Amino acid sequence: MHGGRLGAVTDELVYRLRAVGCVFAEDEAALLRAGATSPDELESMTARRVAGEPLEHVLGWVALNGVRLAVGPGVFVPRQRTRVLVAAVLDLIADRAAPVVVELCCGVAPVASLVARSRADATVWASDIDPAAVALAERNLDPSHVAVGDLFAGLPQELREHVDVVVANAPYVPTAELALMPVEAREHEPRHALDGGGDGLDLHRRIAAEVNDWLKPGGAVVIETSRRQAPVTTAALAAAGLAATIRRDKEIDGTAVVGVREG
Repeated sequence: MHGGRLGAVTDELVYRLRAVGCVFAEDEAALLRAGATSPDELESMTARRVAGEPLEHVLGWVALNGVRLAVGPGVFVPRQRTRVLVAAVLDLIADRAAPVVVELCCGVAPVASLVARSRADATVWASDIDPAAVALAERNLDPSHVAVGDLFAGLPQELREHVDVVVANAPYVPTAELALMPVEAREHEPRHALDGGGDGLDLHRRIAAEVNDWLKPGGAVVIETSRRQAPVTTAALAAAGLAATIRRDKEIDGTAVVGVREG
């Protein structure tokens, strides 16, 4: 094994990572060491990280709820706060047999993947406009249930009015605030996965306007948002005739709005 050689350079890795501002340098060094299969690969991975590439892109995975999900260069890295969506969906389908769940703007399909793992009886779909993200989503979810398309456009028409929960982490950063985001996000994640338009909520309004055609009576939509923007997201769902409430998880700084179709 190569453990001795890799272990010998661990302190150097920590120093190099600290030098570029990695707050959790020791933890990152351990992950890089565990992920490398040779000293050369370790050096290549370290160089990528030191150059500013997100750790998850370098490792090829992100962990959510103890599950490693495939990620890669050029795609949005799921944040821990998105676990608020997973919890909300699982609560909404807790008493439903064989529920149908659709994740829009799915990226690598973190919510769909975790829901599918938790509920083997569920039919779970995921859709994204970005083929690169979809290719990774197909590694995390049944590839036959991953679609390419703008919001609902790529989904099978037979899902109309048969979906129990639509869930989305649609981009919600206001365009003018993109420049304030961390360099890792600005330089290594696609703009379309971050930019939510003037007030950040363009896609939230689009989802609200279209979702009723896909939900069954009593079905729900769950959209990640921020505490500041939650009232506007709520108003958009209410304007579409949905009974909307805000769900908040302070521990992970996660906020979502849940809208339920009555009837």
